[in-house]
Amino acid sequence: MDIDTRRNPVSLAALVILTAVVLIGGFLLLQTDAMQNIKIFLTLFAVVWGLGSAALLFFTLNAVAESMPRKIRSVAVAIVFAGPAVFLLIWALVLPTFRTLRFSLMDAHGTNFIGLANYKFAFTDPIMLEAFRNNLLWMVFGTAFCVIMGLVIAVLADKSRREKLFKSLIFMPMAISFVGAGVIWKFMYAYKGEGFNVTEIGLLNAIVTALGGEAQAWLLIPFWNNFFLIVIMIWLQTGYAMVILSSAIKAIPGEINEAARVDGANSFTIFFKITVPYIMPTIVTVTTTILIFSLKLFDIVRVMTGGNFGTNVIANEFYLRQFTYGNSGQASAIAVVLLVVIIPVLMYNLREFRGRRTLK
Repeated sequence: MDIDTRRNPVSLAALVILTAVVLIGGFLLLQTDAMQNIKIFLTLFAVVWGLGSAALLFFTLNAVAESMPRKIRSVAVAIVFAGPAVFLLIWALVLPTFRTLRFSLMDAHGTNFIGLANYKFAFTDPIMLEAFRNNLLWMVFGTAFCVIMGLVIAVLADKSRREKLFKSLIFMPMAISFVGAGVIWKFMYAYKGEGFNVTEIGLLNAIVTALGGEAQAWLLIPFWNNFFLIVIMIWLQTGYAMVILSSAIKAIPGEINEAARVDGANSFTIFFKITVPYIMPTIVTVTTTILIFSLKLFDIVRVMTGGNFGTNVIANEFYLRQFTYGNSGQASAIAVVLLVVIIPVLMYNLREFRGRRTLK
């Protein structure tokens, strides 16, 4: 049905009334006892009504915007289509951020104002200092190895006849959730026994004992157990870095490499003098993306050690303070600190992205 609502106010009014009837009537129908007793029909109706009413609502709002005077029509159309997304962002991100900031200045129950006491805890408590140290290890070693290994594999695979097979195998861990990866690697590091008196049970211990070594409780070794957890992140994220960097490498004009070879450059010279400088913006983007992930890391530590044995990180400590100890003030302060740490990385990433768009 094609209705020229811009020229027919009656049709526009009828469309608005129809939309209101569908929205309100469908909502009221979902609340009836008859619908509540038939779960399958309730689900089907909710899906059909939800999708249809959303499409009808946008169609109606667009018709209303198109019927407005020419001077404000473009602004009205932009509000119609971008407005709901902006509203959801404000409701789901901006307002919770200010709410968290407010709670960070309150006591454990969020009732009494205590000033910066929670931030003092965040920067002086030994547990938090340990979490900061561990996050720094994840940021430096985890990010560096992911990017370097992804770049090396991308370059080597690009010259292989079985490029697709090798890239598929390296990228495959990306299909596994972080919790699933933690469970898999928990079997890798598994041990049997108390303390450090362990016997062979996990794959890593089986390899070590087969080579003449002794079985170890890998996740109980202070400080070094963080690196055993970082290995999981490298296993997961190297495939992501490889795919992005590989696409950037393939975008390098072949004439540049050919000219370098004619001038006598070897593979290492081409790599360091041509490949790396040419794809540096992509390397920066991949690095900052993985860096942000390492700052927010939670799943792997939670599944593997629960933050015990010196492996705690900022996000896990936030979880413990909020949901285990019930201290909303300290948890909110930790969340704000994490947000403040991430913002400079995001700003740098956005600036680089805008710079590349300007060059194009």
